[in-house]
Amino acid sequence: MSQWNTVCKIDDIVPSTGVCALVNDQQVAIFRPRHDEQVFAISNIDPFFQASVLSRGIIAEHQGELWVASPLKKQRFRLRDGFCLEDESRSVTHFDVRVKDGEVQIKA
Repeated sequence: MSQWNTVCKIDDIVPSTGVCALVNDQQVAIFRPRHDEQVFAISNIDPFFQASVLSRGIIAEHQGELWVASPLKKQRFRLRDGFCLEDESRSVTHFDVRVKDGEVQIKA
């Protein structure tokens, strides 16, 4: 059974950045690309290097979509679904995420 897990307050995430949360033993990168309450969540593990770094990546817009570039070799992962632009076989897990009453929640 899936449930929503509160991980932080929306104000704990500086706009245009990401943070990492541990949800059911999985590292989840949560991104707040703008000054509103829109958030995205993908795996924090860079599949090219098995490193816990995606939450520290650079958020950018490309082809009308929001992406995060890994801080290691800059591979891009689409925030809405974890798709890897450079190698779709290395896409990452996407998590359902929402903001409710000012709190960021991940469905797990």
